[in-house]
Amino acid sequence: MDLPFNVDLSGQVAVVTGGSGVIGGMFAKALGACGAKVCVLGRKAENGAPVVDEIKKAGGEATAFAANVTDKESLLEAKKQILDTYGKINILLNVAGGAIKSAMVPQDQLADQLPGEDTLFTMDPDNIKKEIDLNLYGTVLPTIIFGEAMLGQENANIVNIASMSSYRPLTRILGYSAAKAAVMNFTEWAAVYLAKSNVRVNAIAPGFFQTTQNRALQFNEDGTPTHRTEKILRSTPQGKFGDPEDLVGGLLYLVSPASRFVTGVTLPIDGGFSSYTGV
Repeated sequence: MDLPFNVDLSGQVAVVTGGSGVIGGMFAKALGACGAKVCVLGRKAENGAPVVDEIKKAGGEATAFAANVTDKESLLEAKKQILDTYGKINILLNVAGGAIKSAMVPQDQLADQLPGEDTLFTMDPDNIKKEIDLNLYGTVLPTIIFGEAMLGQENANIVNIASMSSYRPLTRILGYSAAKAAVMNFTEWAAVYLAKSNVRVNAIAPGFFQTTQNRALQFNEDGTPTHRTEKILRSTPQGKFGDPEDLVGGLLYLVSPASRFVTGVTLPIDGGFSSYTGV
């Protein structure tokens, strides 16, 4: 893949949770293009096979592993397999996560409830818990499992995925917003805890991006923006969605020795959204 700049990660081993997804897969391919040996983690090993194949076709080295980021035994087994295969871990990207449709509150405000529509008070709270577990515990647990193997390694660093909802809660996605706010807090906590152990911990906070998966939510069938898209673009000073590739430069900076004195930072890549008050 085309990179915004070159970073030499030759000989380093990178673990990417959610590596079979759109963002995780893109990050995995970027690390592979920089010379890292990439461990692509997904719920099933075969889910990561297409990403692994692309990395190999480009001349890189990668292997797919099965792992559930909320299951300790699953992660321990993946860690054992990775260390048996590559002998070490230098980089961990905690990408697995996302909003769960069944956990979305149907309206921005209770007063907006339509007849027959669920509300915060009638929807199943277990779905909110699942969303929090996936995004928060699914970041903390891999950090615990894989982070231990990173102690003492060259260029050891962890990059988490935060969100615009880490700064301010976004409407409807209660569990996701709470979890991503906690991910940013955890990033800062872990950065302090591991600072003298030479493991850096940072995060990326993506703004709003246009992908094939979310196009139906962003645009109507006639190509006009949905009401939510209009609100997003009004609140983004650059006035547009980002392309997923816009995240790669920030990632490569954070995982490279160029950022060796950077830890505990959440880097917004958002077209100015997190800086804008609407006035």
